[in-house]
Amino acid sequence: QVQLVESGGGLVQPGGSLRLSCAASTIIVRIYNMAWYRQGPGKQRELVARITTGGWINYADSVKGRFTISRDNAKNTVYLQMNSLNPEDTAVYYCNAARDYPPFNSWGQGTQVTVSS
Repeated sequence: QVQLVESGGGLVQPGGSLRLSCAASTIIVRIYNMAWYRQGPGKQRELVARITTGGWINYADSVKGRFTISRDNAKNTVYLQMNSLNPEDTAVYYCNAARDYPPFNSWGQGTQVTVSS
């Protein structure tokens, strides 16, 4: 059974930084498209950042220039470095692993990020 375990969430003041981690077991992150999604209060889940197997990266417009997704193949872990956080970034952040063929899609349990003074 695939396990994606997120960590690193918490309470941070506006302007602060956090680094989220997604540790994978039973899958090798470099051969999956790995992504971070978030779901804020009363909002739909949205894509934050994605890194593909080929290393192509894309970000939501709202986080460009502030968030950085990266992958450590040796640790089989994906990270999301979040800088200049603002209250609108408050959400549960989920790690996702996906592949088109054979079809595969798996989610972590989520980690809460709260940006508040």
